[in-house]
Formats: sequence, C-alpha cells, structure tokens
Amino acid sequence: MTDTVNAFVPGTSVRVDGRPGGPLSGLSFAAKDLFDVAGYPTGGGNHDWPRSVPDRHAWAVQTLLDAGATLVGKTVTDEVSLGILGESAFDGTPLNTKAPDRVPGGSSSGSAAAVAAGLCDTAIGTDTGGSVRVPASFCGLYGIRPTHGRLPLDGMMPQAPSSDTTGWFARDAETFARVSAVLLGEAIPDAMPTRLVVAVDAFGFADPETAVALRPLLERLAVLVGEVREELLAPQGLSVWGRAQRTLQPAEAWATFRDWLDRDNPRLAFNVARGLILGSTVTESDLGWARLMRHEARARLAYLLPPAPSWRCRRHRSRHRRRACRCRPRTRSESASCASPPMAASPASRKSASPAPRPAACRSACRSWRPEAATRFS
Repeated sequence: MTDTVNAFVPGTSVRVDGRPGGPLSGLSFAAKDLFDVAGYPTGGGNHDWPRSVPDRHAWAVQTLLDAGATLVGKTVTDEVSLGILGESAFDGTPLNTKAPDRVPGGSSSGSAAAVAAGLCDTAIGTDTGGSVRVPASFCGLYGIRPTHGRLPLDGMMPQAPSSDTTGWFARDAETFARVSAVLLGEAIPDAMPTRLVVAVDAFGFADPETAVALRPLLERLAVLVGEVREELLAPQGLSVWGRAQRTLQPAEAWATFRDWLDRDNPRLAFNVARGLILGSTVTESDLGWARLMRHEARARLAYLLPPAPSWRCRRHRSRHRRRACRCRPRTRSESASCASPPMAASPASRKSASPAPRPAACRSACRSWRPEAATRFS
C-alpha cells in the first residue's frame, strides 16, 4: 500500500492480520501512534519520546483484531496529542483529500487522512479536547468521542486522563456502525431517537457560513426524529466551559509529561512547549474552579440527555449506570434525546507555509537533524 497522503508514521511498516470469521472480517484499520501495537514502538508524534517496544496490543487494537479487522499501519499525530490542526514539526502534515489546501485537523490527523483517502476502512484515534471530532469535521468523515470512561484506555498513551477517550473514523455509516458495535460492545439500535436537542449557543459561536451549511442537515434530522428543542448547552456561557477545559487539560498534560521533560529535555514544537509551560502555572484554586465547572457541565448534559436507567450488576450486586459498568456488554439507552452542536465552529484553516520535514531516510541518517519549527523545552 502506497501512502499518498503522509498519513502513516514515516519509516514504519506495520501489518497484523485480524482473527478470521469475526464481525469485522474484510475490514482494514489504522491506529494513531499513541496506541501500543505489540512488537512496534509507540512514538507519540515526537522523535524524543522514549520508544520502548510493548509486548501486548492496546485494548482498542486488540478488540478490533479479535473482531477480524486487519491492522495496516500506525498513523501520524500531533506531538503527544497536543494539537488541533494536524500540523507536525516532526512528521509533516497529512493531506486532507477533501480540501488539499487545508489542514486535516488533529491531533488524530493521520487516522482521519488515511480513512478519507481510502487507505483503510476505519481508524482509531484519541479525543481529549476535539482530536477526533475536529478532523472528522475537516475531512468529511463519521467520527465519535464516546462518553469519558465508557471504554478501557489500556495501552493508550495518556495526555489529560480526566478527558482522554478513544474514538474512531469511517467514510460511510454502515462501516461506522459495524465498528461502533464492536468497540462499544452492543448492538446499534434500529429505532431513531424521538427528540433532537439543538444547542443554540454552540451554533451562535459558529461562523455564519458554517451555521448556514449545517442548517439543511438539522432540518433533515428534525423530519426523521420528530420533536425538536432548542436549548442552551451552557447557561453560564460556552466561554466559561471553554476556559475550564483550557485550565484542566494543560495542567493535566503538564503533570503527565513533567518527568519526561525534566529527564530528557526533548525537542518540542513551540506551540506544544508553550502549552505545557502554561499548564505548569495553573494554581490549585484555578483547578478547583475548573473541576466545579466540569461537574456543572456534566450535570447540565445529564439533564438535557438523560442517562440510561439504572440496573443491577450481577457481579458486584450493586446498582450502576449501564454506561459506567464494564462487567458485561452494555445495551444502549432507550433515551429519547440526541444533541446537535456543530463539531467545529469554522471550516478547516489553510495550511501554514512552514517548510516540510526532511525525508525519513535523511532524518535517520543525520542524528543532528532538528525540525525547523521545534525547540528545546528549556
């Protein structure tokens, strides 16, 4: 397979056949270079990341292999998943085939680019603050960020643990549903929701052109679903929720990578180093406020989209929410609501004019090579 869009990690060749006869037999998938694949180093999008070789697959990789899908490569990511545009100082910017002059979105840029270009049927990525939803939007794909804590993250490189999730992409709804059924461990219901909640404040943040482009889709959904309600997603203001996330995520990323930074003084793109430095300055009082805002945000979402009914877990003999208990496959709630905010407030921005990284062969031969856009942390 020829990588025509710079989606796969340069200099790597990864293929692991899936189990014959599984529900995903015949499908191929790629994995963001934050997921462990046994026998191959996990690079994390930074050439100075400690490249130990795992002896077992990440949970998401193993689950897809067990279902019959074949792994065909590891994909480019923004450095340690700290990015939203998909531009990498180390491995270059994957090509967005739907808009070649635009960024693919990140940090799951390579996974989205590979699916959009038809190099694989589906791909897994990570989503902490939009890293699946944004590239899905920019590349014209189906993409999902599951509820936080819904899936195991074993073997997935962390960034901000209280927000990290595993997500996935597909070009068509049928493939997306098949992959979703396997990873979520439940059949996709045939019945449509009966209520559509339109987040009017989220649409208020969108560019006028984006809102106009999405309006016909909302109208089609309204016909399919029936009841439509316009609601404020964030009564305090989306900017308040945004500030809370911009407080929590950098602070947790700083805590995650601090030991590596102190020990190895790695090369980092300027925007990544800047974000980590800002994370190091967050105070305990700021963290306390941000956690309170997140609690209120989750309570608001639970009000707008009621969770699944409680059930009795046979293993623990106690009551759990279905979506929170991993003791056995959970069935999707018969909740009557689905939400509809825009996944990105504007179209993909144009690519930057920064020079592309040198070819992989040159990088491996020249140990003194440094990306032009990268810098030491201190």
